[in-house]
Amino acid sequence: MQLSPLQSRLAASLIATCLLIALYLTLFTPHFALAETLLQEALPPILDDLDHDLELELDLQAAPTQQHDPTYEPEFAAFDRSIIGRAPVGVMSLTNNVEMSLNVEPGSTQVFVFELSATSGEERNDIRELRRGTDTGDLPGDALEELEEERRVERRQSGRTVYISANTCEQPQRKTRSNSDQGPPQLTLYVSTDASNESPGPQADASTQVTFNFTEGAIMYNLTTERPVFIGVHASNASAEFQGGYNFRVAASTDTFFHSYSTEEDADLILVDTDSQGALLMTHNLTDSSDPVLHDRIMATQPYVMFAQNEKEGSINGVRQSYCGLQVYAQIAATKDGKSANMVKTAMTKRGPGKLPKQQFYFTGLNASADYIGILAQNGNLTNVGNGKPGGGGHVFRATAFTTKRDNGNCAIIQNLQFCDEVAYSVPSNPSFGDTEKLAEFYDSYASEVFENFKKVMAQVPCEAPNVQRYSLVRNCSDCNAAYKEWLCSVAIPRCEDFSNSTDTYHPRALSQPFPNGERLDAEILGKFPNLTAYNSSRNPRIDEVIRPGPYKEVLPCDDLCYALVQSCPSSLDFSCPRPGDAGFSSSYATRVPGQLSCNYQGSAHLVSGAGRMGEIGYMSSWVAGLSLGASLVMAGVI
Repeated sequence: MQLSPLQSRLAASLIATCLLIALYLTLFTPHFALAETLLQEALPPILDDLDHDLELELDLQAAPTQQHDPTYEPEFAAFDRSIIGRAPVGVMSLTNNVEMSLNVEPGSTQVFVFELSATSGEERNDIRELRRGTDTGDLPGDALEELEEERRVERRQSGRTVYISANTCEQPQRKTRSNSDQGPPQLTLYVSTDASNESPGPQADASTQVTFNFTEGAIMYNLTTERPVFIGVHASNASAEFQGGYNFRVAASTDTFFHSYSTEEDADLILVDTDSQGALLMTHNLTDSSDPVLHDRIMATQPYVMFAQNEKEGSINGVRQSYCGLQVYAQIAATKDGKSANMVKTAMTKRGPGKLPKQQFYFTGLNASADYIGILAQNGNLTNVGNGKPGGGGHVFRATAFTTKRDNGNCAIIQNLQFCDEVAYSVPSNPSFGDTEKLAEFYDSYASEVFENFKKVMAQVPCEAPNVQRYSLVRNCSDCNAAYKEWLCSVAIPRCEDFSNSTDTYHPRALSQPFPNGERLDAEILGKFPNLTAYNSSRNPRIDEVIRPGPYKEVLPCDDLCYALVQSCPSSLDFSCPRPGDAGFSSSYATRVPGQLSCNYQGSAHLVSGAGRMGEIGYMSSWVAGLSLGASLVMAGVI
C-alpha cells in the first residue's frame, strides 16, 4: 500500500519516539518515590506541630522494604498488647491499678497478663525533661533524637517494677458447722515472664515461673522486668469436708501494691480497756504535727475501718489478711453497712498523751471472759480508694488481741466525761446502778466538786503577782491547776480490773463486800489479805456507799502524778507524797513500767506491742529528786 506524504511523516515520527523511549530506558534507571519515602518526608513537619507528649515512635526508616514475613506483626510503641488485644487465647489482660474479680473452682487456674507499655509514663516524662533541659539550637535534630533513644534504651534495659497483689474474698465452706482452725487450702500464685510460659500454673515448667501460696487470703509479690508478666491463680482441690469455690480479686500496678497487708510484728491498734461486754480500742496518733489546721482536717475524717471476731469462731480463718474476705466473713464490721455495725461506735478523739488526733472504736454486746481479735483496716488509703488509684484496693493491719472481763458486772467502761475529759477506762460499777452514762456522771461530778474546793484554796495564792513575787520562777498557778486536775481524775475515778487479775501491782479493794450478784469471797481467799481498810473498802468511800461494786482490783495511780503536783504547786499547800517502801505507798500508788499498764494516768491504755509508736509522753524520774516527801499526800477537800 502506497503511503501519502503526510502518513509517511507520521509513521517516521512514531518510530523515532519509540526508539528514544527504548534508548532512555536502556541507559537510565528511573527513581520513583516510594510511598514510605514520601511518608518519611511528610511526617516530621507534622509531628513537629504536635504535642511532644504523644511520642509516637513510628520507626519507618527501619521498616523493611521487601515483602513482610507472614508472621510479622507491627509493634507501635504508643499502644501495648493489652489495648490492641493480642493477649493469648484464654488469658485476660490486667490494666494498671484496676482489680479484676473472678471465681475459680477447686482444681482450676485463671491466667492473666500484665503488659508494660514500650513507652512508659516515666519514660515520656524523662524525654520531656531532656528536651526542656537541652538547648536544641546547639544540637542538630538527629543528635537530640539519638539522646532520646539512648534514654529509652536505658529505661527498657533496667526494666520496671511490677507489683502484683490479690485477695481471697470467698472460699469453700465446711459442710457442717465447725470452729476448727483448719480452713480450706489457700490459693496459689504463679508468675512468669518467660515467653515460653504464657499460662503459668501447676502444669507449667517450674523453671519458667515462681510460685507463692496466699497467706490468710492475701498475697503481695513484686518483680522488675521489661517483659509482659503472666499471672496464674490456682485453686487446689479441697477435702470432702468443704463445698463451694473461691472468689478472688487480683491487680497489677507499676506504682505500688493495689491490695496490701501489714507484715510488721507490732500491732497497729491499741487496746484501751475492756469490761464484761465491751471493748475500747484506738489507733496510734494519726499525725505528729501540732498544726491546728491539720488537726481539724484529720478530725473531720474517719480514715479507718475495723473488724472484730471471737477467737472461738472460725469464720475468718484463711482470710484474716484479706480486706474483702473480712468484709464477707468477720462477725463485726465497723464499715459502712457492715455486719453488726450497731455493736460498734466509731469516733475521732485527741484523748491520750500528746493530745494528737486518733480514731477510736467502742464495741458493745460482746461475750464475757472471751478472747477476741480486732483488725484495723483501710478502704484504699488516705487519698486513693477504688479502681484506677494506686493502693486503692485496701490495706489490712496486724491484728490486736484482747479479752473481755469476767461477768461479775462490777467493772464498766466510761468515756466522754465533761470535767475529767481524759478518762476512758473501766471503773468500779454495779448493773443495778444504771447505764454507763449515769455512772460517768457520778464520777465526773464528784471530781468536779473536789476541784471547785481546790480552786477556792488557790484563790488565796497571789497568782497574778509579778514574777519575782510568785511562789516559783519556773511554775505558775496554771501549772498547778493542770497537775492537780490530772492527779485528781486519776485518784477520784479508780481504774477497775477483775478481782481474778493476777498483776502484782493491782490492789484488791472492797474484799468484805458482796459482788453485784450477791456472792462473796470465801474465807480462804480473804485470809490471804490483811484485814485493813485499804483492802476492805474502796479508795473513795462514796463508791462503796452509792455504787457498791463488791470486790475488784484497782490499777493504782502513777506515783509521778503526785510528784508533779508537789513540784507544780505552792509549798504553802503542804502537799507531800509517800516514797516507795514507805507505809501506805503500796496501797496508794504504783510506778510506771514502760510498755505495761502498771499504773493509771490520764489517757492511759493497755499498751500492747508497738506502744512506743504512740508517742507516749512519760514523766521524768528526775521530778522525784529534791522533793521533801512525807508519809501521805494531804489534799484540800479530798477523800
